[in-house]
Amino acid sequence: MIRKIIILGATGNCIDILDTIKAINNISLSPRFKCIGFLDDDAEKWGKIIFKVPVLGGIDLAKKYEGTFFINGIGNPSTFHLKKEIIACTNIPIERFQTIIHPTASVSPSATLGNGVVIFQNATVTTNVIIKNHVIILPNTVISHDCIIGEYTSIAGGVIVSGNVTVGESCYLGANSSIIQGAAIGNQCLIGMGSVVLEDVSDNSVVVGNPAKFLRSTA
Repeated sequence: MIRKIIILGATGNCIDILDTIKAINNISLSPRFKCIGFLDDDAEKWGKIIFKVPVLGGIDLAKKYEGTFFINGIGNPSTFHLKKEIIACTNIPIERFQTIIHPTASVSPSATLGNGVVIFQNATVTTNVIIKNHVIILPNTVISHDCIIGEYTSIAGGVIVSGNVTVGESCYLGANSSIIQGAAIGNQCLIGMGSVVLEDVSDNSVVVGNPAKFLRSTA
């Protein structure tokens, strides 16, 4: 049976999610998913067609679509801390959020993935990694052994997370950043693009540079 999908958001990563769904269908003996639309709170997008898929309306309409599964694509360096709130507004139970993995990604059989996880092209998730609900991992990122990635976290492209790292809830790891083995990143942290994290990062911190230093608070 084909599973109907609605994507939350209609720009950026949300379009890449649609592309990933198509890639999964292309390698399957029969289509697994059918994306029936996007939901986005930008009223100017309502009714528009994006790669043959309509923008159905605002996110508050999610509860209208019974029997449909959802994937969230909202979350950039400016909005990552709102991701939990946005998803909560849908009132959709966690079991109706679909996890998708691009066919070119490598995910260890020993890894544990939550609901609503998205893993894009050529990303690598190695042994004993735990990826919690609503995490998005962009292309060419490496999550090394025994890491734990907290709920609602967004990991941009080309990030290297060394072994035994813990990343908290609602974080954003910028493109090409690197985290040293064993480090702990607190909740609602932003790791700047290209930063090299060599020590633990406290909750609600923005860190940047090589080595990464505290810049400001996200609270």
